[in-house]
Amino acid sequence: MSNEIYFSNNYRDLCEQHGTGAGFQFEFSCSRCHDTWRSPFEAFKSGQVAGWVNKGIGAVYNLIGGNATNGISNAADGLAGATWGSSRDSAFERAIGNAQQHFNRCARCTSYVCGRCWSPAQGLCLHCAPDTAAEAVAAQQRGLNDMVSQQAYAQGQQAGQSYDVTTPRQLVCPHCRAETHGTPFCPGCGNRLALQTDCGACHNPLPDGAAFCPSCGARR
Repeated sequence: MSNEIYFSNNYRDLCEQHGTGAGFQFEFSCSRCHDTWRSPFEAFKSGQVAGWVNKGIGAVYNLIGGNATNGISNAADGLAGATWGSSRDSAFERAIGNAQQHFNRCARCTSYVCGRCWSPAQGLCLHCAPDTAAEAVAAQQRGLNDMVSQQAYAQGQQAGQSYDVTTPRQLVCPHCRAETHGTPFCPGCGNRLALQTDCGACHNPLPDGAAFCPSCGARR
């Protein structure tokens, strides 16, 4: 193609070169909302003819013979392939011309957007020139959410003042490996968790299950 190519990064090629459904079609998408528009389908007659020829060859393969049918099939495919490139380029140019009626090019970010994402007054897309009313409502909601979050955080701080952070807690039961979520007893097997007893003689912590104090040797 010798002309400038538009929509170079937001289109999808749906063209089919071979088969009875051969033809040209392109899908263009809005750079903001990603809604799509498809160009009208244009039949690729050479590819369709080759497809029908190949279908007919398959039906009479046993009657004509392999070499003859292969030659006819190759000739049909070659005819379709010879005109495919130029035919596709021409179809693409027509599709771009049609797509320009459905999309607008933003003067700021140069993106192509659909009519719903376009501000005609500014000549910009709604990403570069957001709708004022929509922005105001969104800002109000953000402010509401931020204030509620702050109040909830303050409430959590107040509730946290009564939480005993010095109490030992085991998050996983050493016996059954169940998650305990800091409870004093295992919800899986009932084992008492994080039990810490001080030695009556030296007042150092006694390990769970110890019969004697490892610090002074006193019996538990």
